Amino acid sequence: MSIIEAIIIGFIQGATEFLPISSSGHLVLLPELFKMTNPDLTLIGLVHAGTLLAVLIYFRRDLWNIVTAVLRDLSQRQPMASSDARLGWFIVVGSIPVALIGLPLEGFFEDIFGSPRAAAGFLLVTAVLLVLGERMLSGKKDIPHMTWTDAIVIGLFQVMALFPGVSRSGSTIVGGLSRGLDRPTAARYSFLLGIPAILGAGLQAILKIFSATSNEFSTGVYIAAFIAAGITGYACIHWLLTWVKNHTLYGFAAYVALFSVVFLLISFLGS
Repeated sequence: MSIIEAIIIGFIQGATEFLPISSSGHLVLLPELFKMTNPDLTLIGLVHAGTLLAVLIYFRRDLWNIVTAVLRDLSQRQPMASSDARLGWFIVVGSIPVALIGLPLEGFFEDIFGSPRAAAGFLLVTAVLLVLGERMLSGKKDIPHMTWTDAIVIGLFQVMALFPGVSRSGSTIVGGLSRGLDRPTAARYSFLLGIPAILGAGLQAILKIFSATSNEFSTGVYIAAFIAAGITGYACIHWLLTWVKNHTLYGFAAYVALFSVVFLLISFLGS
């Protein structure tokens, strides 16, 4: 793999992890479409680490406030006293469904990842979700007014992202919209909720590195992919949070639907 290909892989992961267009779908489809070198386990682990670093840096103040509030309220035996502490527990509760379902069925989902056509088909699911989310938008709630039910429902929406082609950020944003959150609030909570999921995916990939017999690419390739993923991820978080204040999700829905249809046409006509 060349440095240019590594930067492209990092860019794909950094952009599509946070934009509601599915990182898993793009990492499966784009290398297949453009005959790129498939990334090895080390590279996959590093680009996930790059996006994790991006979200941790971007939300560093939020995360500090959440952690300190949780510890303070626990020490005072009032674990839900502050809105920041409640947000922390909502993130924990919202992460439970994907862990309970994803870990036991890991092999099943890995098999689906081996099918580019399945990933392309699930991109259409993402498009439908984004359209439905916009139709359900009421925009009446912000994070301090969230409930336990909201956290659980949004967490269940995140489970759909276990399928390649279903966007994690897209599904959780739509879950938030279905519960009455406004678009910016749904996006912000989606990113915070994604931290445990991205951390889990990154650690899982990095642990698999140690079972590999050797690293396939040069150190420069790995560094380039990591940096590209981190910088792109940070920029896309900021861009999307700004975008959703005054724009709908329909453009993303149109993009993933078009990408899916074009890939499937090329795939079936070329076979």
